[in-house]
Amino acid sequence: MITLTSDFGSPYPAAMKGVIRRHTNAEMIDVAHDLPRGDPRAAAFWLRFVLPEFPPAVHCAVVDPGVGTDRDALVVRAGAHVLVAPDNGLAMPPARALAPDESDVEVWTIAVDEPASETFHGRDVFAPTAARVRTALDDDLAAPNGAPDADAVAETLAAMDDLTPASDPVDIRFPEPTVERDGAGDVVAVDGEVLAIDRFGNVITNVPGELVRGRDWIRVDGDLTPVAETFGAVDPGERLVTVGSHGYVECDVNDGRGDGAFDLRPGDSVRFVPDSVSV
Repeated sequence: MITLTSDFGSPYPAAMKGVIRRHTNAEMIDVAHDLPRGDPRAAAFWLRFVLPEFPPAVHCAVVDPGVGTDRDALVVRAGAHVLVAPDNGLAMPPARALAPDESDVEVWTIAVDEPASETFHGRDVFAPTAARVRTALDDDLAAPNGAPDADAVAETLAAMDDLTPASDPVDIRFPEPTVERDGAGDVVAVDGEVLAIDRFGNVITNVPGELVRGRDWIRVDGDLTPVAETFGAVDPGERLVTVGSHGYVECDVNDGRGDGAFDLRPGDSVRFVPDSVSV
């Protein structure tokens, strides 16, 4: 299996699929091609969330604002999964999510000949590499008992002539929230950051859901807001704080856009204070 992810929209992914199909009959699955344009951080967040749902596969992910520059192209092994991506950090968070342990992540640099285009490495570098890796791994992604064989994947990649170990790949690390507690250990404030905004306008923060679960109200940047398990718990157009399927706190609006209602964008700071705390 090969998954494909990009910010290309249409029709560019079709060209990538054509290149892959010339080299392998592997199943191809589109993850998304409408990720925020030129934003590796957003791509890293969504891939970290989505890719662990897949069985071991080759994941070709291209959000590449540095296309045509001297940035490297990478193959990253994460357990029995393999990511093929530009060296801009987007591959590393999903790799850590896919690997059973961070020590089970290995990174190689792809030896790139002069590509046909300086602006479409998705077609000319990453798609053919994904196809070559998939072909090389045909017998290695699953052991005889059906369990993923990460060691066999590692050996196969290490033997590929166009891959050399990467010395210092670019990484993306998402920030951790700052949690303030009182003398009894109770949370009195959480300072977080907006990681992403989905197509519905839901504002996804880096604050773990357990910090708001069980509460009825919470202040978001000073404004008292209901905490709810579902959108339908508040009237249409009303703001709410909830925990998304990814496990993080969201600032949302039932049948509306949370980014507008809370005036938040990716990278913005956001402060949560329990309603029981005097302000």
